[in-house]
Amino acid sequence: MLDVCLLGTSGMMPLPGRWLTALMTRYNGSSLLIDCGEGTQITIREKGWSFHSIDTICFTHYHGDHISGLPGLLLSMGNADRTEPVTLIGPKGLERVVNALRVIAPELPFSLNFIELTNPEESLEVNGYFIHAFLVKHNVTCYGYSIEIKRSGRFYTEKAEENHVPQKYWNRLQKGDIIMEGDVVYTPEMVLGPPRKGIKLTYCTDTRPIKTIVEHAKEADLFICEGMYGEKDKDTKAKEYKHMTFYEAAKLAKEAEVNELWLTHYSPSLIRPEDYIGEAKRIFANTKLGKDRKSVTLEFDKEE
Repeated sequence: MLDVCLLGTSGMMPLPGRWLTALMTRYNGSSLLIDCGEGTQITIREKGWSFHSIDTICFTHYHGDHISGLPGLLLSMGNADRTEPVTLIGPKGLERVVNALRVIAPELPFSLNFIELTNPEESLEVNGYFIHAFLVKHNVTCYGYSIEIKRSGRFYTEKAEENHVPQKYWNRLQKGDIIMEGDVVYTPEMVLGPPRKGIKLTYCTDTRPIKTIVEHAKEADLFICEGMYGEKDKDTKAKEYKHMTFYEAAKLAKEAEVNELWLTHYSPSLIRPEDYIGEAKRIFANTKLGKDRKSVTLEFDKEE
């Protein structure tokens, strides 16, 4: 299962009760952060979660409201005697940007590993997370992310016996190991059925609606997407500054056939987002308003 917490929902500037953009997930003892706006470490504490287990931080882009909280978070992690490395993922220029921010956090007791995204789409695996980054349409280079937790097929005793797999290897093969015994190679496919549906979370902010988002959010269990504006008269502004409205996000969710949509990254001028949710729900019924520390645990399909 995957724990998900939308730590902050504000765009451009923090507001009372609304911290800047950040998302945190927890899986199998590993925590992943997407974006780290001002106040991220505060809202983590308010949630009651710990930043000690954060080992991967992804950045959509390098505007201040998405990365300004990083130096303070790294310092706090260091002050808590962390020694394990942290992997940072983001668009080209990541190491230069982070090192510039580290002028105020120059000494850390742990190393930083940088993975810079240079292609329109890139996939990587980190600590059990299968991360798919995809280029979106903002006024600077910006990526969306799909996070998947894969699930292997069911174990079949009869299949293992038909393939003459020694019982002592069954458990290891279920875990994905490949085993060599003399000239014989045993693979997981010899004891398992086809892969089952896993868990998929797609996160996308600071972009215009484009087809790529639909493709990468396809059938996601949870789609978290910016809804910068709810007011109908903000269409022109959304286009000018390369953002999205509630209604554009809802259309993407409907087309991608996701299970649930959370709106986030609200404009500071959007004081009462609840006033505009009705029409978005008419486009995509399972649209919900994101709010700081809104959380859910995504689980594997029990019927699979």
